[in-house]
Amino acid sequence: MKKWGIFLFSIVMVLVLAACTANDEAGQEEQDEGVQSEESGGEKVLRMNNGTEPTSMNPPIGFDASSWNVLNNVMEGLTRLGQDDQPQEAMAESWEVSEDGLTYTFKIREDANWSNGEPVTAEDFVYAWTYMLEPETASPAAFLAYFIEGAEAFNAGEGSAEDLGLTAVDEKTFEVKLAQPTGAFLNIISNPSFFPVHKATAEENPEWFAEADTFVANGPFKLESWEHDSEIVMAKNEEYWDAETVKLDKVHWAMVSDTNTEYQMFESGDLDMTEIPADSAEELIDSENVVIEDQAGLAFYRFNVEEEPFQNKKIRQAIGKAVNQQELVDYVTKMGEVPATGFVSPGFEDAEGNDFRETNGDLQTFDAEEAKQLLEEGMEEEGYDELPTITLTYSNTESNRIVAEAIQQMVSQNIGVDMELSASESNVFLDEQRALQHQLSRSSFLHDYADPVNALESFVTDSSMNRTGWSNEEYDQLIADAKAETDEQARYELLYEAEKLLMEEAPIFTLHYYNQVYLYADSISDVVRHPVGYLELKWADKEA
Repeated sequence: MKKWGIFLFSIVMVLVLAACTANDEAGQEEQDEGVQSEESGGEKVLRMNNGTEPTSMNPPIGFDASSWNVLNNVMEGLTRLGQDDQPQEAMAESWEVSEDGLTYTFKIREDANWSNGEPVTAEDFVYAWTYMLEPETASPAAFLAYFIEGAEAFNAGEGSAEDLGLTAVDEKTFEVKLAQPTGAFLNIISNPSFFPVHKATAEENPEWFAEADTFVANGPFKLESWEHDSEIVMAKNEEYWDAETVKLDKVHWAMVSDTNTEYQMFESGDLDMTEIPADSAEELIDSENVVIEDQAGLAFYRFNVEEEPFQNKKIRQAIGKAVNQQELVDYVTKMGEVPATGFVSPGFEDAEGNDFRETNGDLQTFDAEEAKQLLEEGMEEEGYDELPTITLTYSNTESNRIVAEAIQQMVSQNIGVDMELSASESNVFLDEQRALQHQLSRSSFLHDYADPVNALESFVTDSSMNRTGWSNEEYDQLIADAKAETDEQARYELLYEAEKLLMEEAPIFTLHYYNQVYLYADSISDVVRHPVGYLELKWADKEA
C-alpha cells in the first residue's frame, strides 16, 4: 500500500464525507448543443460527477468531500499538494521558518491574482483565517487552526482577533506565529479551509460564494456557471499564476447521488469517469480501465456510551468482535477494501520508517467465541437478563443500508443479539449524531491531513468529531502530549498508546479502510486523487 506519511515532521495531508440530498436526474439530459459545439470546436471539456450539491463554497464552511472537489480546483492556498502528495509552493513562492519553529514568513507571488484581476494579498489570508476562527462563523474546520497563536482561545470566545498570530507585514508578506512547533503545518494549510478570501468582495457581499457570478477564484479554474442541485461548470482561470500548466478548458460537474445512474451516464458517454456500483463490482473491478488508489480513512460505527446498554465496555467490545470484517469486504462491499483492525489507516511511517498500522498491530478482530464471553460478562456486570433494545442508525443510502443489514445479521448469528435498523435522512443524520440522538450509528472518517494524530484527536473529550459521549482523561493527556512532543519517535509512541486505549475502551468499532475505485475513459489522464481526499485537476488532460 502506498506510503503517504514521511518521517521527521515532513508528514501530512486531508475528510468527513458529505451527505446532501441530490437530484438523481441531474445530468441525465442529453448534452446541450452549446457543449457539443465546444467539444467539436477543439475545447477540452472534462465531465465528472460530484454526487451532490457542495455543502458550501465558502472555504471554512464547506468542510467535506462534495465541497472540496470543486473548491480545491477553483481556489488555492499558500501550499498545494503536488502529484507526489507532498506540499509544494502555491500562492506562496517561498517561506522562511524561525529557528524555534514558531514563526513562518510567507512571500506571496507577485503574479498571484484573483479571477477579477486584482492581486492576492497577505491581508486576504489574514481576513480568511480570522473569519474561520471567529466563533460566529461556526466553522467545522476551526480546530485545524488551533496551532496558531491565540487561535483556540479566540475560537472559544475567550480571546480577540488582535491576539491571533496572523500579520500582513506588507501586501505580499504574510507572517504566522504558532503556539508550538507544528511539523505538519505546511501540509495542513493546503486544506481548503485555509484558502484566502478576496476581502473587498466578501465585505461588500457576505454571500459572495453562493453564486457563480459573484464567486472570486484564485485557483486553476473559476466558476463559469452554477445551476444549484444540477450542475457546476468550471472554466480555466487565465489569471492563475500557473495557467500554462492547466490543459483543460472546462470541467462540467453533474450532481447525481445514485451510483447506478452515474455508471449509466459513463456508459452513454455523458461522464468521463464513474464509481463502480456495488452490484456490478465483481464484474467490473478487474477492468483494465479501473483505477484503484489508497485513501486515508475508514468506515466505522459509533456507540453512544450514554445510552444503555453501551455504558458497558464489554458489551461494546462484544458487538465489535461479532462483526466479521473480512466477510463484509469480500461479500458485501466488494471493492477491494482492507478490513480495519485499528482506527489509524495503513501508510503512515514513524521516525524509524515503520508503518503505524503494522507496528501497532491488529487491535480489532472478529472472534465470535470471545464476543459471546464478553457479552455474558457485560450483561452480568449490568444485571441484565436481556439486553435493552438496540437500534442501529445509518444515513439513508443504498450502500449504507446493505452494510447495516449485514452487520445486523452477523451480530444476530454470532452472539444472538437482535438489532433494529433505522434509516435517517442524510440531511439530518449528522446533526442527530452530534446531538447523541443515535444509540449506535454508522460513521466515516477521512483525514484532514496525513498524520495519525488527525485521526486519533477525534475522540478527545468535547471534540466535535467525538459524537460518542466517551471521555477519558488518560486518552486526552496522551493526545495533548503527542501534539506538544517535538521528538518524532517519542511522539509516535504516545500515539501508539493512545490508539490501543481507544480500541480497548471501544466507543467505536471499525469496518474497513477506504480506497478510491473509479472507471476512467481512455481519453483521460493525470487526474490526481490524494490519499487525503483532495481531487486535483490542475494537471488533468483529455484527448480529443
